[in-house]
Amino acid sequence: MKIVIIGGGFAGVILAKSLANKHEFEVTLVDKNNYNFFPPLIYQVATAYLEPTSISYPFRKLFSGKTNLYFRLGEVKKIVPAENKIVLNDGELIYDKLVFATGAETNYFGIENVKQHAIPMKTLDDALEMRNRLLEQMEKATVSTDVEEVKQLLTLVIAGAGPTGVELAGMFAEMKNGIFRKEYPALSGKGGDIYLVDGGSAVLATMSLQSQQDTFEALTKLGVKIKLNYQVKDYVEGKVLFSNGESIATKSLIWAAGVTASIFEGLPAESYGRGRRMLVDEHNKLKGTENIYAMGDTCLQTTDTHFPNGHPQVAQVAIQQGINLAKNFQSLINGKPLKAFIYNDKGSMAIIGRNKAVVDLPKPTLHLNGFIAWLAWLFIHLLSLITYRNRVRTFWNWMIAYFTKDQSLRMIIRPAKKIG
Repeated sequence: MKIVIIGGGFAGVILAKSLANKHEFEVTLVDKNNYNFFPPLIYQVATAYLEPTSISYPFRKLFSGKTNLYFRLGEVKKIVPAENKIVLNDGELIYDKLVFATGAETNYFGIENVKQHAIPMKTLDDALEMRNRLLEQMEKATVSTDVEEVKQLLTLVIAGAGPTGVELAGMFAEMKNGIFRKEYPALSGKGGDIYLVDGGSAVLATMSLQSQQDTFEALTKLGVKIKLNYQVKDYVEGKVLFSNGESIATKSLIWAAGVTASIFEGLPAESYGRGRRMLVDEHNKLKGTENIYAMGDTCLQTTDTHFPNGHPQVAQVAIQQGINLAKNFQSLINGKPLKAFIYNDKGSMAIIGRNKAVVDLPKPTLHLNGFIAWLAWLFIHLLSLITYRNRVRTFWNWMIAYFTKDQSLRMIIRPAKKIG
């Protein structure tokens, strides 16, 4: 059976690895990058607490020694279901089973100026771009003689109070109160605030009320200015404009306000549901098709009785769907019945800062905060990294940062020119 997987995130890699060295399957994973990366920690790359190699790993290295796993660098241009064919930017592939595991992309809600000028937070490229841009703006602020310009350069607005927004706000607040005071003494007392804004009425809206309250209080103590029920309307001439008529002047709008799935040419419009997510049945098969599947953030599955409106777009859903689909492909080969996907919710967590985090566990219902929650967050995220090498590198960087309250990765590195 020839299986083609589009996308090398959690779901795609777990599916491929679960089928490794099973010679009844020939598995080809297609991705526009030649590496897998760990999205929950890209904000630490963006804030120069981790190097990119701590949370990424090349697919070819990952598949080395797996005799039935293959990698193809490319982007999907078109699907031809009638011919069991996908068209890439550099060729074509034939499949028996096609699996979409393409994750989600940044949703700008149709605000073109935000799309053009804000800093997104979805990919490793985004993280490196943020790191470079923010460091460059700090350097500009040290030489500027314009008081208002300095304030704009030092002010950060983070749109979206989900886990990514909260974690960024906490990290930047601690850096402002510590590292930047030592490394940029010329900027001491020259203004610049950190704003966390959201169109909803709470931070970490999907977590418990207790987690929301703990997070709000912890961020406020760190100096973060939280503005809830503030919907971004536009971003014009260095000002974030809100629907209530207020505005904040800043050179840095970080966009962590929402995601949407991708649409692929060749698939019928009725295959897509809310948020452009692919509609799948209980076995993750795309509705209206016989041999096309979707997993993770890119799919919408409403057959799970505990999640009638679809599963949350989190890593555990993608991982569990990848494992279940691998077992179902094995069952298809062996003529056995398929198993419907049921999500085992293991809880949710977010880190706020040094020794500060919140954790919600569903079974039994339990809320943790502070140092214990922080240790749990570190442990779970270390275990979730894809290789032992990633875990060792990340743990080493975290230990340095914890004991020194610093890191030495704040370098502006850009390619001099593009080749080719």
